[in-house]
Amino acid sequence: MIGWLRTNVAKARETLTAEVAKFKNRTFMESVANACALISAADGEVRSEEKMKMVGFINASPELKVFDLNDVIKVFSDACGKFEFDFQIGQAEALKAIGKVKGKHSEARLLVRVACAIGASDGHFDEKEKSACRLICLELGLNPADFELER
Repeated sequence: MIGWLRTNVAKARETLTAEVAKFKNRTFMESVANACALISAADGEVRSEEKMKMVGFINASPELKVFDLNDVIKVFSDACGKFEFDFQIGQAEALKAIGKVKGKHSEARLLVRVACAIGASDGHFDEKEKSACRLICLELGLNPADFELER
């Protein structure tokens, strides 16, 4: 009886911890997914390499692996859909979501690093993708030169 109780209490604690982590980090997850969409759409084509790089990051990130991958892909797909409808609207909406981590220094810096990795994931980090990364830096109040994004 005591063994059963300990096991179930431990499981309940793990579930609660995961749910709290999801709530606490949802904004960061949405910011990352929107940044990935912004970078992916920058050159006019969302490539499978870019999607796979984002999925790999989500699965490896302790802060984000608590999320169901389907939820992350939905946020990313919704953001990409806005770009397909109208690039300017997509960009504005993505920057709005990205801006929610402004002032959270470590999250903001990690987000820019992820965006740069997404841009380079197809083997070519072109000027449009770098420009989108610079835009993210400016939205977050970060210096693009800190990420080797100067012109």
